[in-house]
Amino acid sequence: MNREIALLEKLEKDLSLKQLQIKSLLTITQAINDNVSAEGLYNMYKSFLSWEMGVEKMALYILADGEWQCTTAINHGISDHEEIMSILLPHKRLYTIKQDEYPILEGFDIIIPVFHKNLPIAYAIIGGIKEKEDLYNKIQFITTITNIIAVAIENKRLFKRQLEQERLRREMEFATEVQQMLIPENLPVSEKFAFSKIYMPHDNIGGDYLDFIQFDEHRFAFCIADISGKGVAAALLMANFQAMIQSLIFQYRDLETFIFALNQSVYRITKSDRYITFFIGEVDLKAKTLKYVNAGHYPPILESKGNITRLNKGCSFIGAFEKLENIKEEVIPIQSGDIILCFTDGLTDLHNEKGEYFGDEQLEAFIKTNQTVAPEPFNQALLNELHDFRGNVEITDDIAVLTCKIF
Repeated sequence: MNREIALLEKLEKDLSLKQLQIKSLLTITQAINDNVSAEGLYNMYKSFLSWEMGVEKMALYILADGEWQCTTAINHGISDHEEIMSILLPHKRLYTIKQDEYPILEGFDIIIPVFHKNLPIAYAIIGGIKEKEDLYNKIQFITTITNIIAVAIENKRLFKRQLEQERLRREMEFATEVQQMLIPENLPVSEKFAFSKIYMPHDNIGGDYLDFIQFDEHRFAFCIADISGKGVAAALLMANFQAMIQSLIFQYRDLETFIFALNQSVYRITKSDRYITFFIGEVDLKAKTLKYVNAGHYPPILESKGNITRLNKGCSFIGAFEKLENIKEEVIPIQSGDIILCFTDGLTDLHNEKGEYFGDEQLEAFIKTNQTVAPEPFNQALLNELHDFRGNVEITDDIAVLTCKIF
């Protein structure tokens, strides 16, 4: 009779444990379906082990952003995470800790690793289960719950990363659209002068900018800039920069005052966190002059009757300082047949498989060879030259070229 009573009591305990396990599984599953936060799932896990399973010691380590973090614990008290992880990481399956095997893990009995696609995503260390009866079944269920929680947290992380990647993709698309609107699609070609451009942004969107402004039949300006940084921030700054240029260029008759005002406008936005190298030139076809200011930009080249002049007079970067000092405008004569080549430093930073750079000497030699060519075929020949030079070496920076020919 006593034996039957004991057996009945055991069956009742087993049934009660099964019901508890099913209830816990349903509760956790429902919480996951309800998109409960990671912190909420950690609290449920801790509460389940402490109150339902009678666990006295526990620590759950989760891999987040490339680092292992102890996300929830019961009577943990271990501060040396590096030593803990050096012990846990070699284990790929459920492991029973032997007595005195790991002094730092005193009081812990088992290690539960959780893997996702052959990569470890979590480790739980468990100790001091009060009720030793049916211990194997309890450990198996704790392992199941640990896996469910860890995988749910990993799925949250992956989903969050997917959302972030989608957000970045949309931002890049937006930045690309902004940039495409700002860079002139067609530049003027007339009997008196002609322009052509090369625009090769690195990784779809870059920080290079170029533009053309017509004042009247005989006067026009052109500019090229390199904005520090990439992505949406650079694209938005480029949009503001273009608007500033278009507004200020018609307000001031001399380029020195224009550059001074432009710098102040950019500085108010960037507070020197970003800067812009900038070159602007103004051509007067009647007076046969080119006046320009170079604000820290790679010096453009003027080729005239076989002579090379570097347009390097001006001032410091735009936006780097609240007030620009010693701005110098230079005026030089131009004549029929002159060619002006403006470019960003991505052009001369281009290198080949031998580590040789497409430097000033090679660029000047190319200009002298092609000085009689109109801007469009000139730029096409330059592109061919660049591709032949670099071979299979990838372009690592934005390249912008603005070519002007005076007829």
